[in-house]
Amino acid sequence: MLGMEAWEFNTPEKFFASLRVARPKLVVVDLGLGRSDAVEVLQQLDAVRFRGRILLISGRDQRTLDEIEKIGRSRGLQMLHSLQKPFRAIDLKHRCEEQVEPVPASPKASLARARLSIDLAEAIREGWLEVWYQAKINLKSLTVGGAEALIRANHPVHGLVTPLDLLPPANDPLYRPLTSFVLRRAMEDWRLFAQTGYPLKLAINVPASVLGAPDFVQEVRSAIPHDEGFPGLLIEMTEDEITADPRGIAEVMARLRIYNATVSIDDFGTAHSSLTRVKDLPFSEIKLDRSFVTGCASDPIKYGLCETVVDLAHRFEASACAEGIETIDDLKCLVNLGFDSGQGYLFAKPMPRADFFKSLLSQTFEALPSVKPKCANG
Repeated sequence: MLGMEAWEFNTPEKFFASLRVARPKLVVVDLGLGRSDAVEVLQQLDAVRFRGRILLISGRDQRTLDEIEKIGRSRGLQMLHSLQKPFRAIDLKHRCEEQVEPVPASPKASLARARLSIDLAEAIREGWLEVWYQAKINLKSLTVGGAEALIRANHPVHGLVTPLDLLPPANDPLYRPLTSFVLRRAMEDWRLFAQTGYPLKLAINVPASVLGAPDFVQEVRSAIPHDEGFPGLLIEMTEDEITADPRGIAEVMARLRIYNATVSIDDFGTAHSSLTRVKDLPFSEIKLDRSFVTGCASDPIKYGLCETVVDLAHRFEASACAEGIETIDDLKCLVNLGFDSGQGYLFAKPMPRADFFKSLLSQTFEALPSVKPKCANG
């Protein structure tokens, strides 16, 4: 019915024997396979370096499916989102059409990427750097309320260069001039947006090594527009960097707040930090990592984590932001839980300043309807 030629095997041995003569684009695996199981099959598929798509099916609970799916993904296998039995043909069709989540790069691929990486010092010197923007949506009104400034480079030979191939290791001194560039450009762009009626709250990413520099607060104070309509600058720092030196960071955060610049705890939930380290920090936002946001409408555990983070943020009189929103169901769930803002491909991908500006003027960031959500807690 789906236009595929299906081969069926009742033992893993027969299946792996067939791989010597054919490489299917899709392998469907049940969890229980008699004297074998799905985890063992995934281990063997990894061993033979199978690079087709893999779909797990079972009548078992979704949590077990998810755990085994993660095992395959951690091995670099192309795992589709699993299916619970019984399912319809259209469900299988949707799985076959979905985009596979990126798999971790192999050491060999990482070396190849390192050879192709662009020298940041050269990019700064030659003027290749660009600031792109990803819209940040107010989930109360479902309108554009801000944007995150993201770095890109436009190489004369290689074209667009993403942060993965551009940014140096942590604590590299080049992060200082890079941050200065993004700060200045973002504040210049804010004036452009504000002049056309969009005084958006912009966010920039700042590593701890730069935030703690002696002259950073002074630079922020000088760069921020002296405009009554300026809603403030949001500085995003990852949770692991903030909690590594909470006392020192807290002092800088307090000084920045005086000049209308506040800090967002980015990638929240990934650093295993304790509330003891977080509670004394004067942050203004918690930004929940996409790994907890994606699938929150159907996963009871993710739903509970999202609910907890919203409550935590609001108890600290901070806002709660969800990143990585990609489906309507997840959006409805996050709105229902009380998240204040969100980002994700459902709304917009990062884009050059000119394209972002055109989208603002043409109102292509359309507000989505607010309907009663369907969430994991029923």
